[in-house]
Amino acid sequence: MLADGRYAWPMHDPLTELATVPAVPLHPAVTAARAPLAAAIADLLAIPDAALERRWTWLPSDIDELDVRYGLYRVHERFESAIAAITTWRGAGSGMLGPAIPALCAMAAARWELHGALAGLSPADCDADPGGGEWTVRQTLGHIIGSQRSYGWFNAWFLSQGFAEGEAVRPPAGSLPDEPSEEDEAAGTPTEVRARLDDVVDANIVADAALYAAEMRVDARWMGMHVPIDFRLGRYGSHIREHTVQVDKTLALLGRQPTEVERVVRLILGSYGRLEALFIGPSADELARPLWDGSSAVSVLEAAVDDAVATAAEVRAIATP
Repeated sequence: MLADGRYAWPMHDPLTELATVPAVPLHPAVTAARAPLAAAIADLLAIPDAALERRWTWLPSDIDELDVRYGLYRVHERFESAIAAITTWRGAGSGMLGPAIPALCAMAAARWELHGALAGLSPADCDADPGGGEWTVRQTLGHIIGSQRSYGWFNAWFLSQGFAEGEAVRPPAGSLPDEPSEEDEAAGTPTEVRARLDDVVDANIVADAALYAAEMRVDARWMGMHVPIDFRLGRYGSHIREHTVQVDKTLALLGRQPTEVERVVRLILGSYGRLEALFIGPSADELARPLWDGSSAVSVLEAAVDDAVATAAEVRAIATP
């Protein structure tokens, strides 16, 4: 721990030092989309439920008096249509994806579902004590981040050993760096903590996307049992969803009910997570390959986010003049 209370993160990372396959960087369009998406979500969360029925004109031909509420759902629909376009492209002859990709996609989607559950929370919400020995939302996030980091580091070590079925042992002392405590993982503002979650999830995606059949069968350990790496990859997304449920339970104990806007924002971020997950696996060249209408997966993502930003700003201006 540094003098100012920040954690002194290790200078080396088992995900890179023990790597058995090449790293597969995230496409730059994915990381570039996140800042404008965050701005759009901030605009939507600024809309009070009481303004949802205010008039909003989406198209010049609108004669049915659409409202601000539909503006939120329009953002959701826009991400869903982008998913459909890219999914159709995948089914029309894009390259084969490795066996690790589905589990990594599940983790990516679960991460955005968690962001959806957290999006409308204040710092006070994150630190409120639900009583009965239950964790605060912040403590739950510290556990999620620490566990995702640990999963990745241990996976890297097991893979580096290449254990056959039934052979795996736990890493001996000193094989891996000391892990940050869950308190360290949860330190900072809610925005900083959520960014740390993104960093850990992204790092695991980059490290594992190129795993193939032989690596997926490497023996490992989990809860004292022998399991293949394939199983441990499956825990990436499952673990996040397990504790997203815990966040919901904590908020229920606190009597903190989501607004209607927050509920729709959660749907929007869930859809966005499934859209972003489609960029895990294909090469940059594949993602630039033309779709039926001349667009590409990259341009579909960019256009969907641009539309979300514009729509969110427009409906916020109507709802909060």
